[in-house]
Amino acid sequence: MEVCSVDLAKKVLIIAEAGNNHEGDFGLARELVSAAAATGVDAVKFQTIVPERLVSPAETARVAQLSKYQLSPDQFTELSELAAKEGIAFLSTPFDTGSVDVLDPIVSAFKIASGDNNFVALLEAVAAKGKPILLSGGISTIAELARSKAVIESVWAEHDVAPTLVVLHCIAAYPAPPEEANLGAVRTIAKELGVVSGYSDHTMGNEAAVLSVALGGRAIEKHFTLSKTQSEFRDHQLSADPGEMADLVTRVRAAEAMIGDGDKRKMTAEDAVAQAARRSIAAARSLQAGDVLSADDITWLRPAGGLEPGRESLVLGRRLTRAVASGEQILADMVE
Repeated sequence: MEVCSVDLAKKVLIIAEAGNNHEGDFGLARELVSAAAATGVDAVKFQTIVPERLVSPAETARVAQLSKYQLSPDQFTELSELAAKEGIAFLSTPFDTGSVDVLDPIVSAFKIASGDNNFVALLEAVAAKGKPILLSGGISTIAELARSKAVIESVWAEHDVAPTLVVLHCIAAYPAPPEEANLGAVRTIAKELGVVSGYSDHTMGNEAAVLSVALGGRAIEKHFTLSKTQSEFRDHQLSADPGEMADLVTRVRAAEAMIGDGDKRKMTAEDAVAQAARRSIAAARSLQAGDVLSADDITWLRPAGGLEPGRESLVLGRRLTRAVASGEQILADMVE
């Protein structure tokens, strides 16, 4: 259950989604990598888009914008090397099958965008690389995501590999209204699909992402920018800036610590309280040596340290070998 060298059973994977917030400026893209690393995230992610393989030529304004924002394969390689130097994983979302081959040598896992989680050819191309996959679950029902999962796992079976599949709950709205975050789906995805679940967050602020951890999410993706006012490009406003991303990391790690491993047991911090708060079997009144103990002769008083409640059979109906003061613990070695 590992993605980007993170054991998801032990740690939540936090991804800073730089996306296209570099707006085609390679220097800015490099800054995003370094700034992301400084916040404490585990990975930084970009988007690999070839405009003519994504949108219709009739969408001239969109093609022009995407072309302006496009980075080259060599630039992505440099960003991957920089991320490694900064100590974080490098990821990018391919938006066409050809980009899968470009990214394969430089990513440790693949991300599939919500809009492409039913793009069978892309799912097959990514799965054929045999690496972990983060599948965004926006615009989808459980049944639709089950079909996507089946496509991926079928290819993995053909290649005799079994990497980790993480399905990220996502609301593909920018920003997503908090009343439609539907965070309970994080739990539903894990239960119904039998996969590791996570959350790709498009809400404003960090509350939803932190709550997703409490619901079992093991990977979080949050849009990331150097400045919310960098330009009029929509993504900046809904992205976390470095301060907010660092806050997210801090809060997620705190949530992990508080959630713990889920094993219900007495914790170390309870030791002192347990001694004071638990009860022992004690004398309900002053008793004499030779008295045969009946139910009227015993009570249960704090602190612990004597016979626990439920062990009355060890003393009831037996004869005391010495006198016992009222309220004194009655121990097994005090009776015949």
